[in-house]
Amino acid sequence: MEKRKIDTKKLTVLAMLAALSFIVMMVGRIPVVLFLKYDPKDVVITIAGFIYGPMSAFLVSALVSVVEMFTVSDTGYWGLLMNVLSTCAFACPAAYIYKKRHDQKGAMLGLGIGVLFMVAVMLLWNYLITPYYMGYPRAAVAELLLPAFLPFNLLKSGINAAVTMLLYKPVVTALRRAGLVPQSQSRKAGGKNWGALLVSLLVLITCVLFVLVMKGIL
Repeated sequence: MEKRKIDTKKLTVLAMLAALSFIVMMVGRIPVVLFLKYDPKDVVITIAGFIYGPMSAFLVSALVSVVEMFTVSDTGYWGLLMNVLSTCAFACPAAYIYKKRHDQKGAMLGLGIGVLFMVAVMLLWNYLITPYYMGYPRAAVAELLLPAFLPFNLLKSGINAAVTMLLYKPVVTALRRAGLVPQSQSRKAGGKNWGALLVSLLVLITCVLFVLVMKGIL
């Protein structure tokens, strides 16, 4: 009975986070360069992974991407594949490392590796897949890898890492107080680390300013 109760709470939290991820994707899309847009859904999915592990991050990512494909996306199954690859390349390594080292240093290490892994994975898969679902010649895509895809994915993953560091503790604390997340799953979150918060804010501000420069606003 206790196991079933915990599983029901887990499904409830994951459903809530999946719904929130879809909502922030809908309202938070920001064009950056070419057809590439930033949205903050990966932050919510990474928080799900931090709470319940990398497989939960994958499941939420797949669910949200399927719903996105049938609602707001016009890139079909190729877009679905790229969404899942992009999110999971960032969220799953971060969640796996945080699960192994469940403290703030583990979170920062996991997010840092998630940034590097996502950038590498998306450079490869943009080169392989973008010609099919965007209709770009492969040679043209290859020419865009360094000037467009590389900075975009660095900015996207950097923003996601910074915002996840800023929001994870408040979110998991609120869920714990609501009785949806057991104490054992967040007991090592610890107190505030102002150094980590300041670094996260600095990364976030830097990435936002860089986006504004790329858009010609600054």
